[in-house]
Amino acid sequence: MPAADERVGSAENTEGREEDEPPGQPSTSGRAARQTRAPQKDHPSSKARKYREEYINYGFTCIVINQVQHPQCVVCSEVLAHESLKPVKMQRHLNTKHPSLTDKPTDFFRRKEKQLQGQKKVISKQTAIPAKAQKASYEVAYLIAQNKKPHTIGETLIKPAAIVMSRVMHGDKLAAELEQVPLSDGTVSRRITDMAQDIKCQLIERVKKSGRYALQLDESTDVSSTAQLLVFVRYIFEGKLNEEMLFCTQLEGTCTGEDIFNKLDSKLKDEGLSWGECISVCTDGAGAMLGKNKGLKARVLQVAPHINFTHCIIHREALACKTLNAEFKHVLDTAVKIVNYIKSRPLNTRLFSTLCSEMGSEHKGLLLHTEVRWLSRGNVLRRLFELRDEVRIFLTDQRSPLAEHLSDADWVTRLAYLSCIFEKLNGLNVSLQGENTNILYLNDKVQAFTRKLVRWKERVEMGCIDMFSELEEFMEENALSVNSIKVSIMAHLQSLLDHFHKYFPEGDAPDQYDWIRSPFNVTTANHLGSDMEDALIELSTDRTLRTAFDSKTLDEFWVSVALEYPQLSKAALDVLMQFGSTYLCEKSFSTLTYIKNKHRSRLNVEDDLRVAISKIEPRVDLLCSAHSAHPSH
Repeated sequence: MPAADERVGSAENTEGREEDEPPGQPSTSGRAARQTRAPQKDHPSSKARKYREEYINYGFTCIVINQVQHPQCVVCSEVLAHESLKPVKMQRHLNTKHPSLTDKPTDFFRRKEKQLQGQKKVISKQTAIPAKAQKASYEVAYLIAQNKKPHTIGETLIKPAAIVMSRVMHGDKLAAELEQVPLSDGTVSRRITDMAQDIKCQLIERVKKSGRYALQLDESTDVSSTAQLLVFVRYIFEGKLNEEMLFCTQLEGTCTGEDIFNKLDSKLKDEGLSWGECISVCTDGAGAMLGKNKGLKARVLQVAPHINFTHCIIHREALACKTLNAEFKHVLDTAVKIVNYIKSRPLNTRLFSTLCSEMGSEHKGLLLHTEVRWLSRGNVLRRLFELRDEVRIFLTDQRSPLAEHLSDADWVTRLAYLSCIFEKLNGLNVSLQGENTNILYLNDKVQAFTRKLVRWKERVEMGCIDMFSELEEFMEENALSVNSIKVSIMAHLQSLLDHFHKYFPEGDAPDQYDWIRSPFNVTTANHLGSDMEDALIELSTDRTLRTAFDSKTLDEFWVSVALEYPQLSKAALDVLMQFGSTYLCEKSFSTLTYIKNKHRSRLNVEDDLRVAISKIEPRVDLLCSAHSAHPSH
């Protein structure tokens, strides 16, 4: 053992002499040290190499990594291994990497060392700025997507405006920090994609946790003639029903029921969702959607026969309202011709606007008729009736034969009726629109309007038209008799009734779901099983739950009793969870059209659309922690 200790000590002494020897000279003592170095590594008394001030002569300074000193070249900033803290290896680096600097004096390397230290301080100072700038970049990108603006607006407007305002309000120092915020076109696009994926992940987790869900879907063509399939999902989260966009995807080629099913089925499988958990699908009445043989409905029922398909109530209402006999259809067609005569020519539009201004009219122009818009006919006819005198004067000045219709009291009387009845129909349509609606609420609105039609028909038969205020006022002003138009109005109202009964046959049993609407007033439901009816009786006598029912929405109440009355809750939620209309799809298609316009026709719109319309907020802090912060570019 003493001999071994002597060898170790000899090796340490030899190592010290080797460092004192000039570089490039062979040394036998160095070889002796290397021979004994292997057993030295695990020896508890071995000493780590230390940096010396004279190593700057070889162009090296010291950097500490994990409490261990490493040599760092002051010229190229390269960090060598700890074992390279030897003049020989540092000299070799200098000769190999920087041969032109081998003859430089010590002052040169010290100056380089100061520059390197200065760079380290700047980097250390800026580490906090990119982290904040990255979060600011996400927040601004979120605002851009929420407001449906182009991605370039961040770099071209928002950032310059923020810098200018900061410079004016706080000076150049704070304004310079805003330069660090990355808001280029590509950066904003990536930020929106990141947030859209995060929102989607949260949504899928919520839907899976819910266990049951309902779908609403529709298809439309965007500005680039690309068919877009839009799907919304309704699910239970935090004690109530929520609805979010599940996905928006392109349909390649044809848009048959088979194509739509394949795309929908593929997307659901990709997200880990099962048809067995879907309880309802709501769509419009297109053949590709509700076709019995080859439509989407037929294909879905093949894999999931339990799913209930619903035809959008708003679309059905619009179809029921299209009924017009030849007499009223002629008035409508003539009214559209009058509007087109003025609106289709810019000169006529300007002249008519000037005329309205001179006459002190409430409105300055007519509205253009659009067949595909739900409220178009009512709005167009009402505006034309309100400006009938101005239109008659203008058409007379233009020597248009259409002016004769506005001078005919009988024609204007029918125009007044159409204006009134379509205003009523528009009121029904608007009441059917909105978020978080259910089939029960929408059917109640339709049933209420159907009963109004019956009452209006009876009152018209008695010669009373006070429910049509504009018509009544016009006939009184012109001393016209109700009998001149009574038969036509009654025929039209009866036709509306027939079409509403045709498109809403489920209205024959309006009390079927009264136990869901008001469980404390309905204690019997013969169509329910015996166990469920007993549970309903028990629930209806619980005064605590009655108090909770008055303070909660219908869906919140039935979700809250899921643990105590699971069968009743499930049966009620299976009805309330169903979509009654495709309003969300129609509304989102308007947003899609705004985002993907002729100036952004190549945009893949799904991510922008999701961030713009989603109620789920992205987890910005989580996204920032998953990405490295970089300065602005």
